[in-house]
Amino acid sequence: MRNTVHLRKLNVVVAISSLALIAVCAGQSQSASNSGEGAGVVAEAPQGAEDDMMTAADAREFIERVEKFRREFGEYSERVAWSRATNITYDTDWLVTKVEAENTAMGVKFANEAKRFNDVDLPAEDRRKIELIKLGVNLPAPERPGAALELSEINTRMASTYATGKIELGGKQVGRNDLEEMMGTVRDPARLQEIWTKWRSVPVATRDDGGSMKSDYAAMVALANEGAGELGFDDVGAMWRARYDLPPAEFAVETDRLWGQVKPLYDELQCHVRAKLNEKYGDEIVPLDQPIRADLLGNMWAQSWGNIYDLVAPDDADSGFDLTELLVDKGYDARKMVETGEAFFSSLGFDPLPETFWERSLITKPADREVVCHASAWNLDGQDDIRIKMCTKVNADDFQTVHHELGHNYYQRAYKAKSPIFQTGANGGFHEAIGDMIALSITPEYLQSIDLLEEVPDASKDIGLLMNQALDKIAFMPFGLLMDKWRWQVFSGELTPETYNDGWWALRTQYQGIRPPVARSADHFDPGGKYHIPNNVSYTRYFIAHVLQFQFHKTACEMAGWEGPLHRCSIYGAQNTVGPKFNAMLELGAEKPWPEALETFTGSPEMDGGAVVEYFEPLMDWLKEQNADRRCGW
Repeated sequence: MRNTVHLRKLNVVVAISSLALIAVCAGQSQSASNSGEGAGVVAEAPQGAEDDMMTAADAREFIERVEKFRREFGEYSERVAWSRATNITYDTDWLVTKVEAENTAMGVKFANEAKRFNDVDLPAEDRRKIELIKLGVNLPAPERPGAALELSEINTRMASTYATGKIELGGKQVGRNDLEEMMGTVRDPARLQEIWTKWRSVPVATRDDGGSMKSDYAAMVALANEGAGELGFDDVGAMWRARYDLPPAEFAVETDRLWGQVKPLYDELQCHVRAKLNEKYGDEIVPLDQPIRADLLGNMWAQSWGNIYDLVAPDDADSGFDLTELLVDKGYDARKMVETGEAFFSSLGFDPLPETFWERSLITKPADREVVCHASAWNLDGQDDIRIKMCTKVNADDFQTVHHELGHNYYQRAYKAKSPIFQTGANGGFHEAIGDMIALSITPEYLQSIDLLEEVPDASKDIGLLMNQALDKIAFMPFGLLMDKWRWQVFSGELTPETYNDGWWALRTQYQGIRPPVARSADHFDPGGKYHIPNNVSYTRYFIAHVLQFQFHKTACEMAGWEGPLHRCSIYGAQNTVGPKFNAMLELGAEKPWPEALETFTGSPEMDGGAVVEYFEPLMDWLKEQNADRRCGW
């Protein structure tokens, strides 16, 4: 997915360089502090009294130390991470490795020290801070000497392998961005199979030292699980789930409940798409009784299918316009796309982006150096030094991504007054949902209002518009869920290195109804072909975001007084009705459990996939008609 942030990380912020990508983002994101005595020094956590002698005053002193570290060392850490992400060299890799080791080591120390206050009676705010400190390390290293550095070296190596891995096509080295674009435009099955397969050669390529991304990943799992065990968790997967203000097992059940609400719509969409691809490619390439070949869906990971809209769209319901063509025809460049995204947030009453945003962001790919092109949003000082990093191209996808990444930035700035411990989303899904909620308002009416579109298509075109949305939003949801389900199985030991790939494809078939275009073996490491796996960006946030963005959108449309179909609503300009309550939720950061933050805006403490179903109701009715005489399922 986009981001992010990629905060990537996001739920509390000790492993800062990871967290800054908000997703970041757009990664991620994907979020920290220096004792003030030198950026290269890792302070020893002071030895306090025995656990049963800890007091509320001790806890307050400890919390203040953590906040100081995160605030001061965090900015240093973020700037190092930014330098590496925008200029990948041996030296910037070295710096990131060192800083991440320091962050991880200190985070583990703080997390272990926080356990000493488990039984101390604390004010509610301090208790929440203590719990978030315990959960603040994205990948906890064991406390034994050298473990944090070893884990950091592994993680940096995996990230660089992904970012700099060379892929040859037609005798030439082809960049990742170019290959991703080709997956959306090429229609020759043999060529698609070649592109798809060669992309996945990088994670298993053997280095000079005899290792590979796959071997690194297995070593990372062992180290991080050891660290999670020292913090009192069964494994890293349980630790990641615990960040969602629910017991880990209950959170897994909650994600399954939300998926159950949307699954009937996905099933109808998958059935229709398979039938239309069968018409295009025939029974040999797309059998009607098997999952769909993953390389035929217009996306390197088959996570969104919008690029095959022309193959599966209703014959008589063309959306009436091509956003990419509109952007090109109107002379948009990368900066103008970002300025347009900023204007939308301004129309809701948010202050303009600071001048430093424009001075310091990386909006287009430099020609003279390697960078991490994966889009992400950053706040480097916990205050106003917000930026995005994108290798932006003038097309519809990046127009949407710009809004997504800016959503992270406006959220980051909204909660800047909070403690560094609370400077993140109410849960990871919140951060990802904010910009996507805005993107749902990129309706034909909105495009007309900003002079991109001359004539708004009539209601007869709605099925085409909804199909276009569903190919991205609904097609993504099972992928958004299974990414972490795979990792939960890996961290728990249910999957081993010998079964990593088999387990990956079992989940992809179960949830998405897709299959690889060529036989895959235990020697492959196909999960490593997705950015968020080698970069250890938890992915459940994206699934949750796809629920929340529609829930937020429905709430905002009701506030704005919209009475028509949900998919036709745009909140552009609703600064008096939507802006204040929306900002009130953003300002909370992680200060309150996410149900309270959700209730601040929507009036309900429960996530609900009902708004997704309502938004796509006309399409669901149409799909059922189309599939009436087809064999669905896989």
